[in-house]
Amino acid sequence: MIEWSKKGGYQGSTISFYDYNNGKVYEPFQKQRNVLYGTPIYLKKSFWFLQGDYNSGKITLFKYYPDQIPEMITKLNIEDVDLYNLRIIGEDVYIVSEDDEFVSYYPESFRFSKGVNESVSMIADQKVYLSAWVEEGWDDENDCETEEYNYYEKVVERDFKGNLLSETLGSLQQHSDGTWWIA
Repeated sequence: MIEWSKKGGYQGSTISFYDYNNGKVYEPFQKQRNVLYGTPIYLKKSFWFLQGDYNSGKITLFKYYPDQIPEMITKLNIEDVDLYNLRIIGEDVYIVSEDDEFVSYYPESFRFSKGVNESVSMIADQKVYLSAWVEEGWDDENDCETEEYNYYEKVVERDFKGNLLSETLGSLQQHSDGTWWIA
């Protein structure tokens, strides 16, 4: 949006839901200038998505099911959030962003520093699950692998203060039914 604002604004976007059973396409909102949408998630028999409205300066979380009226859950001021990697995740819906620091804005507000090799995958049961990649045996001076090179991933579990609770080799994966497991 910053780049678009220098060019006079963003033409706007729509969010569409396709029902392959009946062939209908649902668009809960008309296209509006300077309004865009985040990637939806399906949770608790509804779709959840963020709407960024740069005209009003608000980020809004909506709950929606096709053929129903979208339900506004919460609004945040754009100035109060870090828009970098802003998204929704979790077994409950959390609005989060992450860069060097992980920040949760809704439904609970908390933040903690994380490693550059870590990214948040899931929030559940008052715990934050991160994916961390590890490279051992990399020659920084020559920018190449050594004979001892080893790459692997681990799942890092932290509390809402960022305290390390556990580390497990593997990566967090989600089944098509929504359940999570470590591969």
